[in-house]
Amino acid sequence: MAKKKKVKRKAEPVFLEFRGFLSFLILHEVSIKPLTGEDLAKKIGSRKGVVLTPGTIYPALKKLRAKKLVRYTRFGRKKVYELTGSGKRTLDHQYKLFSKYFFGLKKFIKRKNG
Repeated sequence: MAKKKKVKRKAEPVFLEFRGFLSFLILHEVSIKPLTGEDLAKKIGSRKGVVLTPGTIYPALKKLRAKKLVRYTRFGRKKVYELTGSGKRTLDHQYKLFSKYFFGLKKFIKRKNG
């Protein structure tokens, strides 16, 4: 009986999952402009190319509120989130870490169109 020849397959890319990256994105977005949870889901979802559900955004917002990094103001039934002073300091620190970790990679990163 003849042996079957093994066919080498291209290795599938391995994707890194950054823990806390959603929180970083939320802090970043509300630092630009106060937003509702729904607005955050749309902005971050479009950035990631997925549809984010309330079950993704609101638990992260709750944790950020518990850490006193964001606060909200009610407008009717909507809550509009913004950074606190502590949130601004934390975000500045995260920007520095992000820059340190990824310095020099910009020339290798290509943005997908669409």
